[in-house]
Amino acid sequence: MPIYEYACHACGLEKEYLQKMSDAPIAKCPSCGSTDYVKKVSAAGFQLKGTGWYVTDFRNKNTGRPDSKPKDESGKETASTDKTAANTATTTPAATTAPPAPATD
Repeated sequence: MPIYEYACHACGLEKEYLQKMSDAPIAKCPSCGSTDYVKKVSAAGFQLKGTGWYVTDFRNKNTGRPDSKPKDESGKETASTDKTAANTATTTPAATTAPPAPATD
């Protein structure tokens, strides 16, 4: 529901009201009783109260669980055994040899 600002030109009272958009504007000042109580022109604020705003409307569809089968770049499912074998073959470091010992005279 929007929050509207009202001002009384007779006593100077300024007050905010939480009203439905379909509600009639307040015509009488609650402080002095003057009928010179007008709705100010301003950006109407609103409050999101209650449960379910984020969960139902803006929740990320990704649940954070990995897919049951890995996919390649094109989006097609691949066999996990083939991909695992390829990864181990390319990630195995080459055998390193020790540098030769310096010659002694």
